[in-house]
Amino acid sequence: MTKLRLDRLLANLGYGTRRTVQNIVNNGEVTLDGEVLKKAEKHIVLSPDLPGRMQVLGEPLDPLPGLSLVMHKPLGYTCSRSEEEGKLVYGLLPERWALREPALSTVGRLDKETSGLLLFTDDGALLHKIISPKYKIFKEYRATLARPLRGDEASLFSSGELMLPEETKPLLPAQLTALSEREVTITISEGRYHQVRRMFAAVGNEVLALHRARMGALALPVDLEPGAFRVVTAQELQQIFG
Repeated sequence: MTKLRLDRLLANLGYGTRRTVQNIVNNGEVTLDGEVLKKAEKHIVLSPDLPGRMQVLGEPLDPLPGLSLVMHKPLGYTCSRSEEEGKLVYGLLPERWALREPALSTVGRLDKETSGLLLFTDDGALLHKIISPKYKIFKEYRATLARPLRGDEASLFSSGELMLPEETKPLLPAQLTALSEREVTITISEGRYHQVRRMFAAVGNEVLALHRARMGALALPVDLEPGAFRVVTAQELQQIFG
C-alpha cells in the first residue's frame, strides 16, 4: 500500500506549504489514532480509512487523492477557474482544496444559467472516460420552454437527423419526454456547446430554465441543496457507466 511523508501528504491536500505543514505538526496539531504525530517526515500508509483515523487542526483529515464529488450546481455560477467570469463553482469548495495536488476539475461543464448535477474529480483517467464520446454517457436534463411544444420535437430529436446551425454533423438521437406543454425531460449522449438550448432554438423555441438531473444512472441526490456537495463513492461512479 502507498506510503507518503506526512508533510508531503498534508501539503498535497492543500493544508499549506511544506514549511506551514511542518509548523502544524510541530505544534501538535496532527493526530493519528488519538496519538500526536511529532515528526513531519514520518511515512504514513494511505489506507482508505485514514481520514477517519487522522485529525488535523482538530478536524478529520480531508479526503485522500482519488477524490470525486457530486455538487448541486446553483444558477449563476461558472465552471471556470477565472475570477473574471464572476462566481465560480470552485469557490463553493473549501478554500484550501484549491491547493490540492492533483487538482480537482469539473467533469465537463454546465453553463452559468444551468443548474443541477456537476461532478468533480482529481482522477484524470476517470474524467476523460466520462467525457469521451466513445462511452456515450447519457445525461438527462429537465427544461422549461418559452413556448408550448409544437408536437414533432420528440420524433425529430430521436431521428438522428437534426443538424444544428453552422455544424456539418447531425446530432445523435436524443429522447424527449413531455411533462406538460412547456416542461420536458431530454436525454442526450453528446456534449456539444449549449446543445440542449440550441436544439430547441432549431425548432423555434427557447429554453428558459435548464437543470441536469442525471448522468448515466447516477442521479443528483434529492437531499443535496444548491451549492452543496458530497463525496461520490466508487460504487456510485460505476452507475455512470452502468
